[in-house]
Amino acid sequence: MAEFKITETGIKDLVVIEPQVFGDSRGFFLESYNKKEFAKNGLYYNFVQDNHSKSEKGVLRGLHFQTQYSQDKLVRATNGSVYDVAVDLRKNSQTFGKYYGLIISAENRKMFLVPKGFAHGFLTLEDNTEFMYKVTEYYHPEFDSGIIWNDSKLAIPWPLEEYGINKKHLKLSTKDSKLQTYMQFTLNLT
Repeated sequence: MAEFKITETGIKDLVVIEPQVFGDSRGFFLESYNKKEFAKNGLYYNFVQDNHSKSEKGVLRGLHFQTQYSQDKLVRATNGSVYDVAVDLRKNSQTFGKYYGLIISAENRKMFLVPKGFAHGFLTLEDNTEFMYKVTEYYHPEFDSGIIWNDSKLAIPWPLEEYGINKKHLKLSTKDSKLQTYMQFTLNLT
């Protein structure tokens, strides 16, 4: 049974997970999820759906969340790399409005556990990047929401220049290009 290295991010419940990798001349093997091992680390999740996306370099997806039926997410890259970001939207959290970002790649095999109450998004840093995530709730389009990726209040330092991505040529969905600002989101909190 594999073990997982769990790294705290400084934001409660938001952790980086590194699986144990067994490799030899044939390749490698790893467990990307093991319910018993996660539970040993206090990570109790009931995943109900796996999602898989493929994107070219410069695609930015997010920052997404569901206003009802919130999802815990366990994310990883199986090909290529992303800059992955989670923003704490839990109104009673000491880190409300804070974000954490990291590079997740097929090479470093890191995973990011993004709990309910966070907005989540990622920027693909290579062509043919494949991104997979397990979720604890089904997708409900009627409760789909988000915050615009380049919100000035959040000031997330997306690594565009470092990866040769021109801001003018970012690939966003129509939906993602029209998301609300962080201030609009906070004004709607009850």
